Amino acid sequence: MTPLAHLAALPVRAYRLIFSPWVGHNCRYQPTCSAYALEALEKHGAIKGSWLALRRIGRCHPFGSDGYDPVPDPKGKPSTGKAGDGH
Repeated sequence: MTPLAHLAALPVRAYRLIFSPWVGHNCRYQPTCSAYALEALEKHGAIKGSWLALRRIGRCHPFGSDGYDPVPDPKGKPSTGKAGDGH
């Protein structure tokens, strides 16, 4: 993870540590939005990873869909299709 991505991950880590236990586990998607954000930052860096995380959070509402929604692989890297691949 790039240094800027580490910096962008700080609010996500703080949310997971402080607020997540209070809000409960009512996630519509798998992986959760915070796990998705951390993975997106790791795979895509700070700018694109943050954009992907914000788009995901924007889809998380009562009228949105639910289910398995993985972080897309970076262009040029083939996906193996395995759940939890590389982590």
